[in-house]
Formats: sequence, structure tokens, C-alpha cells
Amino acid sequence: MVRKLLAFTLLFTSLCAQAQYTSVINSNRPGLSESPYSVGSGVYQLESSLFFRKVPISETFSNPQSIGLDLLFRTSFLHEKLEFNLNTALSNNQIAFKNIFTSSYYNTGLSKFTLGAKYLVYAPTYTDKSKEIRSWKARHSFDWKRWIPHVGVYAGLNFGSFLNDYHNQGGITPKVGVLLQNEFSDKLNVVTNLYYNNIGSDFREYSYVVTGTYNFNDYWSGFAEMQGIFAKYEQTSSIGGGAAYLWSENMQFNASVRANFERNTVGMTAAIGVSYRLDRHVDSFVEIDEFGNKIEEDKPIKYDENRSFFGRLFSKIGRLFKKKDKREQKVNLDMSPADDSAPLRVEKPRRQREESLIDIISKEDAKQKKKTAKAAKKAEKKAAKQAAKEKRRAEKEKEKERKRLEKEKEREAKEKEKAAKEKEKARLKIEKEIKELEEEIKKEEEKEKKKKEKEKENEEDN
Repeated sequence: MVRKLLAFTLLFTSLCAQAQYTSVINSNRPGLSESPYSVGSGVYQLESSLFFRKVPISETFSNPQSIGLDLLFRTSFLHEKLEFNLNTALSNNQIAFKNIFTSSYYNTGLSKFTLGAKYLVYAPTYTDKSKEIRSWKARHSFDWKRWIPHVGVYAGLNFGSFLNDYHNQGGITPKVGVLLQNEFSDKLNVVTNLYYNNIGSDFREYSYVVTGTYNFNDYWSGFAEMQGIFAKYEQTSSIGGGAAYLWSENMQFNASVRANFERNTVGMTAAIGVSYRLDRHVDSFVEIDEFGNKIEEDKPIKYDENRSFFGRLFSKIGRLFKKKDKREQKVNLDMSPADDSAPLRVEKPRRQREESLIDIISKEDAKQKKKTAKAAKKAEKKAAKQAAKEKRRAEKEKEKERKRLEKEKEREAKEKEKAAKEKEKARLKIEKEIKELEEEIKKEEEKEKKKKEKEKENEEDN
């Protein structure tokens, strides 16, 4: 039975015009693109990837190395065509500085956190040429309507305040996109995504992803992908490929490798991952009568549904102070037969004070204030902790720089001292040579003098 299900739907197979749910898992991994189709109602799907990224250190502030876990959670519950997803990543990043000297440090935290939703706007229908029996050529010819893509729209919010230092962009920024998918055959499809991210911030960017997927058989599929990101301060791109293996109808394994082109450098990213879904999908049905007409349930009548907001509010307030018509009456039945003139005692019930709307609002307000104060205190504590961490890191970097400068000064002093010694040694050597030369000259002069004196004496003797 499982093999039949696996053969019925492949890993990135084409979907029918309206159905979103597939009998086997339909994962976006291992690529970076996203299909315009949702996972289907009642499906809870988790797609994970363990990645390692390495690029050369650039001339300025950069992130040359990252290792972490990328998670994408997908589900659909309001509408079959509407999907909600959460995309986040926990990573350990190397932050490097390169100017005169190169230094780096590591930090761990969330590198992205995006809540989004996508909706399938248009799904074209293709001609089933397998039913064509009159012409072999018509049965095997290409359906040119397959160039018309399936169209989906995406909208999401990036939460950048609690990400790690390098990826922290602060605040909440929107993200919108258009998701396209062309199914050129039962085995080949191409997904194209166009995004406008971080709208309204200094980090806004445009990006595209084009992924081609080919199914080799019922279990194996491969993909090739190209991505480009155009930001205000830099442009990056990547080219990658990989494969996926369908383990069961609810689990898929995948692996990928890609080349990254960043800041005139070429790096590499490798990833392995697994996708798993919890399938709670139930096919909807329509109840019809014996004539084939749809049976609709009677809606309960709400007398306040046509009123405005303030009308419904004043109606509820009025009901709080309205007197009750039904009252509990206690009659004294212990009367003697002779006493016909005894009056009938009717006791009114005790009124119980109902909680007023003001008290309810006050309690809710106090609870909300307490919750806000607690959140503010927690945020203040977290900010203080982060500031202390930053201060310790700055002090550590400062101490490291001071020690490096001290070592440089000691090395320069030793070199100067060595040069002075060499100079002094050369000077003493020159002085010694001059002294020896002077002594030789003096000896020569004395010899000349003695020679002249001897010649003079010989002349006198003659």
C-alpha cells in the first residue's frame, strides 16, 4: 500500500488545480525557493537543515563562517489554499575584522525569525493527453499551456530585535513576494520566487530564487538552483545543487552544496536535512438530500448582530442593571383556619450584587499592567545582561589590544638596543683600526728620522 502511495505522488510533483494536500510529503527542501502551494489543511510539517557556511574574510566587518540549524514550520487550517509558516535559524557565527590586523570572535543566537503566510492565487489546468487515442503525435506533443505558471503571493514579518549581534536589524519589517511554479512535465518543474524584504528599513533588499527540480524515480530527485540578493550596500549570489530521498510518505532526507559569491570572494555552503510531517488531514464532504441539493444548517438568530459596536456594548450594560421579572416568593402556609383575616406574607428574595463592568475592566487593566510591567522588567534585565556582556567583550578586546601593543613596543625596543650595540661595536672597531694605523705611521716616521740622522752622521765623517 505504501509503495502505491509513493508511486502516486512524487517529491516535487505537480498538483491538481485546486487540491493542496498530497498523499506524500511535499517539501521545499533542500532548495531555498518556496512553492506557491500550501501543505493542506490538518498538516503540521517541519523542514530542517543542518548547514555549514565558509567564505574568505573580507577587508571589512564580515561573517566568514557559520554553522547552525535552519527550521521551517508549515501548517494550514483556515483555508486549503492558505498556509502559515515560521522560518528561523539558530547559528554559531564567526565575526571577523580585517584592516591592519585580523581579529575575530564567535557568538551564538538566532540569525533569522520570520512569520509569514502564502496564498495560491491561480492554478492553470493542463490537457490530459494520455486520453488522446486518435494521434500518437498529439498524445506526445508538448502542451504549451505549461508555460503559464501557478501563481501564489507571500506576506510576512521579520522580527530582528532579538537576533544575534551580526544579524540584529532591530524592529519589525515586512516581507512580500510572488511565488511562481511551472510544471513542464510530470518529472520536471521550475519554481521562481521574487521577494522584497525588510521594507522601509536601511536593510531593504530585492532577491530572486530560480530552482529546477527533476524526479529520477519514485524515491530520488535532484535540483539545481540560482539565487541573487540586491541590497543597498552589497550584492550577493549563489549557485547550488543537491538531491532528496523519500523515506516514507511522511519523511524525506536531503543534502545540498552551493557556491557563494560575496564581496568579490567565493565561499561554500553545505547542508543536510530532514523533513517530517504530522498528517491530520481529513477530506471535507458535503451533505446532500435525495434531490442532490446541499443541506445547510440553520444559523442561530442573534438579535444584536445588526447593531453597531456601541449598540451591542450599551445593550450588555443595560442588561446588567435590568430588574429580574422572576422572583422567588416564600408564602407562610402555617395559618390557623379561624384566622381568615391574617395577611399573606410575601418575602422578597435577597439581591445578590453582580460584578459590574467597571470592576471587570479594572481587573483586566490591572492584569494587563502587571503583565506589561513583568515584560518590561524582563526586557530591561535582558538588555542589562546584554550590555554587561558587550562591556565584558569590549574590555576583553581592549586588554587583548593593549597586550599586543606592549609586545610590539618590547620587540621594537629590543631591535633598537641590538642596533645600538652593533653600531657601538662598529665604532670601536674603526677606532682600533685608526689607532693601529697611527702607530704604524709613527713607527715609519721614526725610521725615516733615524735613517736621515745616520746619513747625516756619515756625511760628517767623510
